[in-house]
Order: sequence, then structure tokens, then C-alpha cells
Amino acid sequence: MGHDTFDIIILNGRPAAGKSEVIDYLKKTPLDERVRRFHIGEFEEFDDFPILWERFEDDDIYERYGKPRLISDTTYSYEGETRSGYVFKDQFFWNFLIEKLNLAYSKRLRDNPNYHASTTAVFEFARGTQHGGFREAYSYLSDAVLSRAGTIYIKVSWEESLRKNRRRRNPDKPDSILEHSLEDKKIEYLYKESEWDEFSAAHPDYLLVRSHRVPYCVFDNEPEKTLDPSLLGPHLEAVCARLWAARARLRG
Repeated sequence: MGHDTFDIIILNGRPAAGKSEVIDYLKKTPLDERVRRFHIGEFEEFDDFPILWERFEDDDIYERYGKPRLISDTTYSYEGETRSGYVFKDQFFWNFLIEKLNLAYSKRLRDNPNYHASTTAVFEFARGTQHGGFREAYSYLSDAVLSRAGTIYIKVSWEESLRKNRRRRNPDKPDSILEHSLEDKKIEYLYKESEWDEFSAAHPDYLLVRSHRVPYCVFDNEPEKTLDPSLLGPHLEAVCARLWAARARLRG
């Protein structure tokens, strides 16, 4: 199966752009159809959000017992005001999260050298300029990841990201992949500014990261397609076909 499927897909976009909905759609697509239409086999997610959220929960436990928070604070300063909300003490933690994904992936290859004969790894993360942006995040991806990866960027405007973030908010499930969201000011603080366009501008087919040329394609999700499977599926199929072709061109 491996020669018909991507080894690694990196799924990027603004918060609430539609990344989780695309993954949910793929999960519900039968394997044979998924391979045929999207070049994605059995797949495993490498998502930094659960790691991030667990650190907030860990710090809450520490604080409950009178100990100092290790990774995060519960307030931040924006527009001259102190606001409530989890933030990292050290901006480097955003890059630490990428290293955690690298580590998890390296263990899969260690334990199963033929991992990609049957499995597509799906890396998922969002980045705003405030905490380094996509260029910095990619600079921390390992050579093992970059040499096998292709990127799908789900494109929405800042305004659309904000609208969808509000829509999916479930205050009872802040740890949920499909229902977590940020307060308006916090998402503005962290994610309003994005340098994806600058990062991807050098070449229409690939992202240049160190010596690696990582093929990429854009999934245009405005107007929204990810809530309607009849729109999501065909557009994703076209995007994956373009990415597969770009990958072939780069490999010669």
C-alpha cells in the first residue's frame, strides 16, 4: 500500500480553519476509498493540541497543591490590559511541542521500520506570528519528517477563523479536538497575524526548509466546505491529487 500513499501529511491552518473536520472526514472514509481518492492509508495523528492542553492541566494540579506552575500562566497582557487565559511562560514551548511530535514519530519508526508500508502519519498544528509562526515551527521538524512530508494548508481569513472559533466553542469540553476554542481576545493575541503567505511565497509547489523541499497545496475553505461532506470530499480529492503530483515532480 505504501507506494500508493503519502508517508506524512502535515495539516496546517489557522485555528478552526477545518483541520479537525478534514481528519474526521478521513476517519469515516473506508480504507480502499481513502487510498484511491486521497493517497492516505491507515493513518495516525500527531497533534500538538492534546500535549499542550495536558500541560495546562498538569499546572492546574500543581497549583491546587500550592506549588508554582511549571509551564503556563493563567493571565497574559494584551492591549495594555491583563486578561485571563492559559499562556506559556516561555515562547520556546511552541517549539518544544514540535519536538514532542518528532519524538513520537521517531519511536514509531524505531519500533516498526516498515511503518509507512501501511500507515500515513498526519501531523497537525496551527501557528501564529506571535509565537514564531510556521517558518519557525517547520525549522524544528526533524529531517526524518521533512524528507517524507507533504503539506496541506487549509486557508481561511482571520475573520473566518474567528467566526468558526466562536461557533465551535463548548465551555464544558475545552480539551476536545472538535469543540475547543479560544476567547476572542486570546485568539486575536495569538493567531490574528500569520506569515503563511510569506513562508510559502518562494515557490508555488514547495516549502524550502533547510535542504528539504516539502511539497504543499492549499485547501481553500472559504466559502466553507468542511461542514458538508459533498463539498469537502471532492475538494480534498483535488488537493491531494495536486499534492501527489507535486511530490512526484520533486522526486524526479
